[in-house]
Parts: sequence; C-alpha cells; structure tokens
Amino acid sequence: MLPPSFGPDRSSTGIDAKIAAMLCYFGSFITGFLFLVLEKNSRFVKFHAMQSIIVSATLIVIHLILGMIPLIGWFAAALLVPASFILWLALMLLALQGKWVKLPIIGDFAEQQAYKY
Repeated sequence: MLPPSFGPDRSSTGIDAKIAAMLCYFGSFITGFLFLVLEKNSRFVKFHAMQSIIVSATLIVIHLILGMIPLIGWFAAALLVPASFILWLALMLLALQGKWVKLPIIGDFAEQQAYKY
C-alpha cells in the first residue's frame, strides 16, 4: 500500500494529526502504544504510533544485547545512543511536517500492522 499523497487525515483524538504523530515518538513506545489504542480514524497517526513502538523496541533490544558484549559491545552501545537520539529527533520532525517516512524494513511492517488496528 502506498501512503496517501494528500497529507495526514483527521485524528479522532481531537489533536491535529501532525502533532499526534509527533507525540507518538516523544515518549518512545509508551506514547506510541497510547496513540495506537486511542486513535480510531487517522491512518497517519496509527502508522507513526506503530513505527514508534517497533523502532523503540528494536533499539532497546539492540542496546541490551550490545551491553552484554564486553568492550566492543559497550563501545558500539555508546555509539548507538547519539544515533538513536538523532533518529528520534528526525522522526518527530518529519511526522510534524506531515510526512509518511517509512524506515527500511520496519516501516513496511509498521504500515501493515497499523492498518490492522
């Protein structure tokens, strides 16, 4: 499925869909899950909520695994923190601009799962 090119649809939360999509990323998987449950209409918000959940969970698991590997894993985990922060900011800003940014692999899966809810 291709995302609509006309921009985000109306949110049932009473918040502008762009702001709701941005807030999905703000509190990691917690706000992503919250908006996935609360949102009834906006496919745009549901997509960003699901992508937020998947990205957050993936980064947490990778960070935990790297933390168990002495030296090299710790160094890689230390590099993951600023990269995750930059990704977090970029996803929030792009959602606020109303863009359907799909991350490789995760984005397609998030889109499929979001439409089920």
